[in-house]
Amino acid sequence: MPRKKEGRAAQGAGNIRKRANGTWEARYTLGRDPGTGKQIRKSIYGKTQGEVRKKLAAITVGLDEGTYQDPKKMTVAQWLEIWQADYLGGVQVQTVTAYRSITKNHLIPAFGAVLLQKLQPHQVQRFYNHLAVDHAPKTVRNIYGVLHRALEKAVDLKYIKTNPSDADLCILPKKQKYEIHPLDHDQIPVFLEAAADDPYRDLYALDLFTGLRSSELVGLTWDCIDFQKGTIYIHRQLLCLKGGYAWGLPKHGKKRTLSPAGLVMDHLHTIRTKQLEARLAAGTAWMNDEDFVFTNARGGHFIQETVRKHFKAIAKAIDLPDQRLHDLRHSYAVASLEAGDDIKTLSENLGHHSVAFTLDVYGHYTDSMRKKSSERMNDYIAETLNGKL
Repeated sequence: MPRKKEGRAAQGAGNIRKRANGTWEARYTLGRDPGTGKQIRKSIYGKTQGEVRKKLAAITVGLDEGTYQDPKKMTVAQWLEIWQADYLGGVQVQTVTAYRSITKNHLIPAFGAVLLQKLQPHQVQRFYNHLAVDHAPKTVRNIYGVLHRALEKAVDLKYIKTNPSDADLCILPKKQKYEIHPLDHDQIPVFLEAAADDPYRDLYALDLFTGLRSSELVGLTWDCIDFQKGTIYIHRQLLCLKGGYAWGLPKHGKKRTLSPAGLVMDHLHTIRTKQLEARLAAGTAWMNDEDFVFTNARGGHFIQETVRKHFKAIAKAIDLPDQRLHDLRHSYAVASLEAGDDIKTLSENLGHHSVAFTLDVYGHYTDSMRKKSSERMNDYIAETLNGKL
């Protein structure tokens, strides 16, 4: 009796075929068994022909180059190396840098020698527990995010059946409420006065009244300033990476156009005038090919770490040692809400990934403002109607 076929072969696909259940299978030869001399044949599966073809092509290249790893023998370290090399296309450069750092400093030391298919949830849980002793919950969650993403791709490729780092299998430390320390109405003029003679004073002022991130400020160029329309276009940031600087998209890929206060645009006019004077003084030593807004005496862009150190020194001098440079951004956000900006507009101006995140960070300030609004209305009613509504 003739053997019943499992499914038809894909036209022109060689050893790829469609199975009776609708999925696709590709078979390939891994080599020969040294004991029996027989060919070692393996199969890979996928939902579509294209998916299987792509997997097969990757395996074929690996076999030809001698880099292929049998999933059953692959260690976590080997998989992490493959994942970083082949599956982070389209990820922003600063994110890739962070992933590589976490992989090198945490994941490979903890799991590198473990076989990928043998990694168990309890091993991952013990790892998280150990991290939580010396690291903040946010750091632990960041490390979890990298491990989970890498293992999820291994699940997609059928290298492992389930993801041992899934949140429903492991307990992560609870999120801590992010505490912010914006400068209030009295502290802002004190800070600016203390920074009057600092070379980074103009950058701090622009931060206070636009809420730009430090990497966006350092990377701001004059072609992004439209004095006629009164706008600032944010489409990239200057990233400080190991070994130098590089351009990157704004955080969350949120390109945006700000329409700051007229006085802010006047401030930029002043910065432009100062820079032209500095350029004349520097003569042929001037180097500002990128046309940065904020430069040193010879046209070089500001160094983010130096900007932070100067800020900390100024904050300490006015008895605010706990202030961080990022708090200038928070100061802008709170001032915007107090000036009447709605939360959606603020979220867009800040380049947040969602309005929900903006509410999570600044929601208690909106609650406070609503209460003050209620109190003002109560006083108005009392004064206008003699306390009788």
